[in-house]
Amino acid sequence: MDPQPRRRRRRPALSCVECRRRKIKCDRNNPCSHCVSTKARCTYRVYNDGPALCPYTEQLHSLNETPSPTAPSSSPTLAPDRRAEDSGRPIRNNNSYSSTAPTVVSTALPVMPTPATGTASTETQDDGTLLVDRTGIQPSTHKPNVQSDLQDILQRLRKLEESSSSGPDPSRDILSLHYGPVQDSQIVLNKTRVLRWSFWTGMSGDSPRGAETSDLIAQMGDLLRKCKFVAKSLKAWRPSRSLMAPGLILAPPPRETADAMSTLYFQSFESTYRILHRPSFWAEYERYWDDPGSASTSLRLKVLLVIAIGSSLHEQDDADSEFRNQVYQWIYAAQTWLSGPLEKDRLSFAGLQIHCLMILARQIFSVGGDLVWISIGSLVHQAMQMGLSRDPKHLPPMSILKAELRRRLWATILEMAVQASLDSAMPPRISLDEFDTAAPSNVNDEDMDESTVELHSRPTSIYTETSMQLILLDSLPTRLRILRLLNDLHSELSYPDILSLSSEITEASRVYTKLLNENSKSGVTPFHRNLLDYLVRRFMIPLHCSFAHKARTNPLFHYSLKVSIDAAMAIISPEPDEAFHRLMIVGGGLF
Repeated sequence: MDPQPRRRRRRPALSCVECRRRKIKCDRNNPCSHCVSTKARCTYRVYNDGPALCPYTEQLHSLNETPSPTAPSSSPTLAPDRRAEDSGRPIRNNNSYSSTAPTVVSTALPVMPTPATGTASTETQDDGTLLVDRTGIQPSTHKPNVQSDLQDILQRLRKLEESSSSGPDPSRDILSLHYGPVQDSQIVLNKTRVLRWSFWTGMSGDSPRGAETSDLIAQMGDLLRKCKFVAKSLKAWRPSRSLMAPGLILAPPPRETADAMSTLYFQSFESTYRILHRPSFWAEYERYWDDPGSASTSLRLKVLLVIAIGSSLHEQDDADSEFRNQVYQWIYAAQTWLSGPLEKDRLSFAGLQIHCLMILARQIFSVGGDLVWISIGSLVHQAMQMGLSRDPKHLPPMSILKAELRRRLWATILEMAVQASLDSAMPPRISLDEFDTAAPSNVNDEDMDESTVELHSRPTSIYTETSMQLILLDSLPTRLRILRLLNDLHSELSYPDILSLSSEITEASRVYTKLLNENSKSGVTPFHRNLLDYLVRRFMIPLHCSFAHKARTNPLFHYSLKVSIDAAMAIISPEPDEAFHRLMIVGGGLF
């Protein structure tokens, strides 16, 4: 009777033991990359059905018999792209149940050899297993002269250190080449901020790129470098680039220009950021022009900042570059004045108004617009020190006009705080538990003055000059919770919480869209609708971005991807309006 044929193994397993155990793909190197990254012992199992050794074992025996302690390149090189029978990889007989015990070839983690210790050792165990410890032998690489390469790298590093410590600063040479001689006070260290969840593009992996996409990315890189060079050239003359800022010009433009710019300000930004009382400002404005030389510094700065902000929406040409330079001077003058010693003219309601106008101007004209979160903290603290965080009914008696202006300005400061927090990916400087100031009344500016003793607020369905601020104030608690959730370092984002907050923002958007559409003939302009939608809708992107990039692997998060795309498309494709388009072009930080 013929002997029963032996069972045959399905196919030789060429992966190392650790990769087979973890059920991951092995690159079959010596050692493999997975074992190197996990600092595990890389072991290959070799099966033999006869006394002959496999090629891999023969190489190991020859290595042990003729060690080369000073030449790491003597270790066998394994070619992962070749077949096992001619590459020196472990070869197993198809008979997996041979009486011959398996041979285990183990490779330890690579250690840089030294002339005294760069040897290999083998040990035959009782069960016939051959254990080869190659500690001290550099694994096979495509560049065998590792020792000489390292020496070359070390020499180059020493030369770089010597040149950097003794030679001139190359960055100073570059700045001098473009901007002329520079002082130490003009050299600014950049790239010192931490990019957190606001840098949401870094959360997603690399997307597939075709030839056309790669070309576009290369062109974008070139354009970005050119833009940065132009930006540095434009900023080189600014007062902040020198230690002192002498000769700040506070001269106003011609009266006709000032009137037009101030009117633009009240037609656009004052509807959202309630900083000034129209009748009171125009009275101060006329008093300023009656005798500009005798006007106080606070009044002069207030008028000039209003003119500056309004000029951002005015169509300008190259001839207006001198006026734009004046605008920068006014902004720096306001910043310098606010940074001075805290005297009574700074710690006042007019000082808070100037502070708000200055922050808004910085964002519009890109004067440190992405750093206003730092200034917002000072503004919030100053406002709280002056009691704006408490409702006027808890304070000593004051006029109705003063109480309403305090409520309006506090709501404006809160809005600036949440917007700056979103831009900088930093915690908001205020929480809902730290103030009890009520919402402003829904009235027009002409409905109250110093002599008003009773004020009747209109229904929220009726559009007034305060309606835009009230709409933003209604969604403020939701947006504050979003910022708190995104900045919480001790807990992970919960998707149900994300969906709940998202639905609240969506509902708020639906409500104010309906209100603005119903009052389209009451003074609501496309600029107002675009600005309001931008200030609210942009909170949806960082809220969903951490889950949107997972939608490709988890369909559960497809809603986040859709919401993020819809919000982004709405922001980049607003209702056509020339003024809003110009604002988004020249603006920085918030805009």
